Amino acid sequence: MCETEHVDAQIIYTIIAGLLLVVSALGTIFPVLPGSLLAIGALLGWGWLLGSAASWWAAGLGMAVALLGWSASAILTGKKLKEHQVPTGSILFAVLGAIIGAFLIPIVGMFVGFAVGLFAGESVRRRDFSGAFGSSWAALKAMGLGIVVEFGCVLLASSIWVIGLITHFVTR
Repeated sequence: MCETEHVDAQIIYTIIAGLLLVVSALGTIFPVLPGSLLAIGALLGWGWLLGSAASWWAAGLGMAVALLGWSASAILTGKKLKEHQVPTGSILFAVLGAIIGAFLIPIVGMFVGFAVGLFAGESVRRRDFSGAFGSSWAALKAMGLGIVVEFGCVLLASSIWVIGLITHFVTR
């Protein structure tokens, strides 16, 4: 492979990685798309395919940030759900509601279904609408916080990737 073909391949890999990072950022907000895991995979593949010190540093640091966001999202959400004593059964109602909502209402159905399912689960458990509303609202805020943290970390990982790709192509 000549030098021009090698650079062309690196540009193609970089474009594909960029597109995958966009999908991964959207995936942190819309769970039907892959999120942080896709960002980690895209960064790993890009770093490996380009193979320069700059690409490996950017990929490694970006993967660490994405993994941190993914973990923090799960930990923060789980902690808040435990604080508000939202049990697994209510979360299962919410997931079932999200699945049904995704089929009934285009685009926002998953979110609406999740909220309705969570409220239904808490209503059945508590037999008190105001208590069910309070715990459901707390659970939704916790999940929103997790989404924001994970989204922010994927964006930060993507920014690190941009710095790495500029460094890679400038120092060639």
